[in-house]
Amino acid sequence: MPDFPWPIQAAIDPDGNRTLGVLSKMFNLAEVWGLRPDGSNPCLHVKKYREEKRERFLGADEYASLGRTLAEVETDGSEPPAVTAAVRLLMLTDCRLGEVMTLKWSYVDWQARALRLPDSKTGAKVVHFGEAVAAVLRSIPRLTDNPWVITGTKEGSRLTDLQPPWRRIRKKAGLDDVRIHDLRHSFASGALFLGEGLPMIGKLLGHTQVQTTARYAHLAADPVKNAMEKVSDFIAKQATISTKRRRNHKYTVQPLGSWASAKSAP
Repeated sequence: MPDFPWPIQAAIDPDGNRTLGVLSKMFNLAEVWGLRPDGSNPCLHVKKYREEKRERFLGADEYASLGRTLAEVETDGSEPPAVTAAVRLLMLTDCRLGEVMTLKWSYVDWQARALRLPDSKTGAKVVHFGEAVAAVLRSIPRLTDNPWVITGTKEGSRLTDLQPPWRRIRKKAGLDDVRIHDLRHSFASGALFLGEGLPMIGKLLGHTQVQTTARYAHLAADPVKNAMEKVSDFIAKQATISTKRRRNHKYTVQPLGSWASAKSAP
């Protein structure tokens, strides 16, 4: 196998680091298989582009837009049912893209309402689900001699690439900057908004390291900020009322916690 020109430069497109990773993996496997000498990976010292962490979470209006778009493409037949089903499962669960795309019917435990994934990024994983996910699963035709939930066009195959249809769907929904993985981030964001703590979010997402879940810490502070603002505004309002009453010589001292009676005092 001929060597690549040295040094290799990471691709100039935005996915250059991913391209470099694929190439490096390929050359490592070639060494393992004895096709190249050990330590000959030409990607070894190639410097990756600096990446900034990007966080994108869908809001209520954006979820509504995405939901309408999925219904539209499903109705007009512009996207196959497997595509819309995959997107809905990604929206409604904490699953990664690969976990949904490789989901088999044998992994679906209807009695326990759980997806029992034998392998994931962090090993074996159980994904519990409710009625919304159950409804999506029931809507998917179960094909004879096809073990996959998200099926492909060929007999017995699965859908292997969701990116092209996702780009069409997100454009139609006005969500051009939303990546598929952002649906998983948005799921975590929604859990925090509904009052779940970071430890529970970590369990939902299957994180094995606390540091991984810590990226959502700033979102967990939002409900605290809102509560703080409510209390502060309430106290400020009462203080303003009390000041006015003092100026009118009608202020009556009330014990802490008796704001309602103080407000109605003559």
